[in-house]
Amino acid sequence: MTITSKLPQVGTTIFTVMSALAQRHGAINLSQGFPNFNPADALQRLVFEHMQRGDNQYSPMPGLPLLRERIAEKMARSYGAIIDPDTEITITAGGTQAIFCVVGAFVGPGDEVILIEPCYDSYRPSVETMGGVAVVHALQAPDYAIDWAAVGQLITPRTRLICINTPNNPTGRTLAAADLDALAALLRGTDVLVMSDEVYEHLIFDGREHATVLTHPELRQRSLAIYSFGKTYHNTGWKTGYCIAPPELTREFRKVHQFNVFSANHPMQAAFADFLTDADQYLGLPAFYQQKRDFFLEQLRGTRFKPLPCEGTYFQLCDYSAISDEPDFDFCKRLTQEHGVAAIPVSSFYSDGRDDKVIRFCFAKTDDVLAAAGELLRKV
Repeated sequence: MTITSKLPQVGTTIFTVMSALAQRHGAINLSQGFPNFNPADALQRLVFEHMQRGDNQYSPMPGLPLLRERIAEKMARSYGAIIDPDTEITITAGGTQAIFCVVGAFVGPGDEVILIEPCYDSYRPSVETMGGVAVVHALQAPDYAIDWAAVGQLITPRTRLICINTPNNPTGRTLAAADLDALAALLRGTDVLVMSDEVYEHLIFDGREHATVLTHPELRQRSLAIYSFGKTYHNTGWKTGYCIAPPELTREFRKVHQFNVFSANHPMQAAFADFLTDADQYLGLPAFYQQKRDFFLEQLRGTRFKPLPCEGTYFQLCDYSAISDEPDFDFCKRLTQEHGVAAIPVSSFYSDGRDDKVIRFCFAKTDDVLAAAGELLRKV
């Protein structure tokens, strides 16, 4: 039997590889992006209570109505965005599933999708699974600034979608209102859609405000914005997120969603609906994670790693060129095996494996773990 792969170049993700390597060598795992602490006790109790009440069967395909209403209230409170919970919000099985559904709904064979790299590694495989063509605008260390004029040169009659991510994984950089204005100007008069990955919306530092497509008058009409409860409430394994888009885009999104997973986890949805009434749980996130970023940066003092600016997310990039000229993957393997700290090579976020001698650490860890990692890194 002959099998033709849709993704012949795709193997096991770098996150799985590095986490397995960390486990094998007993290393501190700062590679894969997840907290090592539990979500709030109150939220865990709510899930159990809803299970006990019988919320264990399929939820409505678009998601629980109460949860969608609470999300609309949150977006109005946070950004002044007016969202219709019935026609513009769909609850998904995490942000990655939402990404796949956006691409599945709007990208067909031969359609071009502009990716701004380095970017989350599910974007390109989603495009290629649908027969689309990834067109890349590659950013460079250390500032990872987007050249919007260069992005504009990539737009052709076959361009269907452009993917943006703010705050950005892996760079930790954020887009400003001026960036959204520049993107809107490029797309004016075209039918190009925008997938805006905003899962780290509340992990933003130093007094910055999150720039969302939901409040941009032009981009709002052509954008599908993606969010994640896993990033907001420290429960990445619960795999619950949502997509917000205008009604005509939501209708097409739901056509794919309903045959992809149909509906997301019911008791988690019910618990999130209750928990969203306490806005302090997410409004306090910038200060919470900024403290962790600053604590980790303090641990890096005295090392030969050069931290790059981190404006958001729970990822810190570091230039290791003062330590070694090894390829970043080889350096990360050696860092794990010989020094006991696992990180992610940033080349894995580029289609062409671009290697600027930069690696990514996750600082969504308790202070004792970050301190132990810092002690080891100071010996490298």
